[in-house]
Amino acid sequence: MTHIKRIMIDHKKCIGCRNCYIACMHAHSSNNNNSIYTLDLTNNVNESRNSVKTDDTGAYFPLICRHCDDPECVSTCMSGAMTKNAENGLVLYNKEQCASCFMCVMNCPFGILKPDDKTKTFVIKCDFCIHDENGPNCVRACHAKTIYVKEV
Repeated sequence: MTHIKRIMIDHKKCIGCRNCYIACMHAHSSNNNNSIYTLDLTNNVNESRNSVKTDDTGAYFPLICRHCDDPECVSTCMSGAMTKNAENGLVLYNKEQCASCFMCVMNCPFGILKPDDKTKTFVIKCDFCIHDENGPNCVRACHAKTIYVKEV
């Protein structure tokens, strides 16, 4: 039996610290083996794959890819750059295969996918930190336990 893990969010616990945002930047930066304190927050190369927004009441809520069961980003991707891994449930992105049409961005029901800030030629998307054996860095950085991993 396949065990699919998802990043879950308890919006009521979010304190707006943006540790998840910085941890994501660090995890995908060129200096991810160095200290987080040396991370250049202004360098677009270090772009985060998540964000923290506020609603009309001032409440914070993190926006992170849901790796949907039936992802609109995958079904609308004409180049095949967005795929759903049946084994682990992750929605993965292949930058080299992307045609930069941004149909995935336009069709994400949660508004999470976005073009990169620097060149606007590829998509910025959560990869569940599959390169890290310890799991998603955003989850480990969330001291309020707003973001957590759950097996579904």
